[in-house]
Amino acid sequence: MRELRHRGTATSMLRRSSRAPVHQNGIALVLVLWLTVLLTVIGGGFAYTMRNEALAARNSMSLTQAQTIADGAIYRTAFELLKPHNSPDVWSPDGQVHAWTEDNVRVLVNAWDESGKIDLNTASEGLMTGLLKAVGGLDDATAAQVMDAIQDWRDPDDLRRPNGAEAADYESAGRHYKPANAPFETVAELQRVLGVTPALYAQIADSLTVYSRAPGINAPYAPRAALLAIPGATPEMVDMYITQRQDAIAARMPAPPFPVSVASGTPQGVWRIRAEVAAEDGTSFIREAVVRQSPQPKRPLLILLWREGDRRMLAEPPPRTADEGTSGNRKS
Repeated sequence: MRELRHRGTATSMLRRSSRAPVHQNGIALVLVLWLTVLLTVIGGGFAYTMRNEALAARNSMSLTQAQTIADGAIYRTAFELLKPHNSPDVWSPDGQVHAWTEDNVRVLVNAWDESGKIDLNTASEGLMTGLLKAVGGLDDATAAQVMDAIQDWRDPDDLRRPNGAEAADYESAGRHYKPANAPFETVAELQRVLGVTPALYAQIADSLTVYSRAPGINAPYAPRAALLAIPGATPEMVDMYITQRQDAIAARMPAPPFPVSVASGTPQGVWRIRAEVAAEDGTSFIREAVVRQSPQPKRPLLILLWREGDRRMLAEPPPRTADEGTSGNRKS
């Protein structure tokens, strides 16, 4: 009996000892599985982070390339405008769109002579009032009020015009600034003038400049809104003139005179240039600049404005015919 008990005890101990490794192996397997999951999550997160960083780097490089090409397009356009007027392929600052492809990036540029716009500091009162009424949609009384406020902003004194606004009026209106009593430095500054609403500014801003320094406008380079501001001009007259002007440009002929006499601005060699680039991957960049021709041979251009442009896109120019030829690497 005693021998049987010893055998039973030995068998029981043997079974326990044989189960222990099995239990330990199960725990080890669970730990290995959890470690595998953890490493997979860490590896996936690292791969996702690296992918995002690679995409960001690629996008940054593509944007830098687009910006560089746009900047170069501004300088190329200025170079084309500086060519002698009797050159066969000379460009004109009349708003025509030029297009070419560079490193698989599509480039569109155009240029306008700033003398076609109404200068905020030097334009005649009649021209400015015409802009406020014909383009801004103001009635006579409101236009006179805004016009006086504009003049009070830019004149050097604190004397208030009959319908104008000086420091006390801005304070009463809750504005935390007063008139500059100095010429406008930018067109955007007009938004600070009392009576100039966001809606009014949006209507007239594209017709204004601070660079022409002329009392009138140069009709061959004037946008439609600026032509509508001319006292006595009608929409029908303006539209007919623009059609005649476009026909003259297409025929490489001088633009006709505007039917109504106006204090004319003369070209001062100040151009507003817009360059838009679009890459195959969808990256785009728009550069807008205002440059002035300089008499100094070593520095032929002075940059007056250099900024990223808004998202308004230029229209592709019509295909060039074979007899029009091409210049440089331009491809229409």
